Amino acid sequence: MAFLLDDEQLEFGRTLDRMLGAAGSASAVRAWAAEDTAPGRKTWQQLADAGLFALAVPEEHDGMDFHPVELVTAFVELGRHAAPGPMVETVAAAALLRRLGDPALCGRWLPGIATGGLIVSYADTTYGPYALDAATADATFAVDGDQLLRTTAGGPVQPSIDPARRLARPAPDGETVASGSEVRAAAAYAGDVATLLTAAQTLGVGRRLLADTVTYVQQRRQFGVAVGTFQAVKHRLADALLAWEFAQPLVFAAAVGMTGRGEGRGGRGAASEQATRDVAAAKVAAGEAAYGAARTALQLHGAIGYTEELDLSLWIRKARALRSAWGTPSRCRARVLTGME
Repeated sequence: MAFLLDDEQLEFGRTLDRMLGAAGSASAVRAWAAEDTAPGRKTWQQLADAGLFALAVPEEHDGMDFHPVELVTAFVELGRHAAPGPMVETVAAAALLRRLGDPALCGRWLPGIATGGLIVSYADTTYGPYALDAATADATFAVDGDQLLRTTAGGPVQPSIDPARRLARPAPDGETVASGSEVRAAAAYAGDVATLLTAAQTLGVGRRLLADTVTYVQQRRQFGVAVGTFQAVKHRLADALLAWEFAQPLVFAAAVGMTGRGEGRGGRGAASEQATRDVAAAKVAAGEAAYGAARTALQLHGAIGYTEELDLSLWIRKARALRSAWGTPSRCRARVLTGME
């Protein structure tokens, strides 16, 4: 089966690319890491105005229903520009609330998410103990077992290899807003959404690392010629490109498999289990491709690649952090092989 993005989807991606490029993503990332969230919040609102968060929210709550392919298209661009903030977590929280279907919860939170008025962090202890940007988010949701809590940051911000990923443990004494088996089922679905979008973001990071490295080796010269003409350099870049080209269709195929899963409440049948495996496979492939591209970029940039002043470092660090976010490689491989943790 051939799968290609249609003209509207391609234009949506190009629009976000132009928007994020004009916003100056590198400066926004550095500001976010220094706890100056104003540039990042401005970009957040621009993305919301472009319809990004509405793609995860039902129409009755100011959204456009669940569109996983368009979301993946958008998150690839977010990764290319290293956009800061808990964007994956906000969409995952919207997915969880939508899946729960509680009218009061949906009415209270989903319109604000759709319009960009709320930055939401989300954590699930199945994936790890931390919530991204819980200290600065407007609301934080945390799933622990069969309980959904609305909580706050429960401690100091933890260091991350990516300085723009500011992690904190959710406070355990938050308000319980839902409980029961339906919370666990909704959280499993939201976890798949978060894993898929992290894979897409990682794919964009790898694409940016490759593009910047190709540009650099065409300019850097040794022995009177561009280093990009050296056979060893070509081989390293070719290997990185092949890994990225292998990961890209897996990510978009997983998005196609998620289409329609946002409807209804309750259990997960065989189709959902296959979609979960597809998402996990996409996450592994994208994570390894971006990590490989980061290693290649670091080596081919030479000593300058180790400096924090070089903007490339923002993407190198993000590639390593996203590789483990919302599903480590070993966890995702286990899900592919067995369908279980």
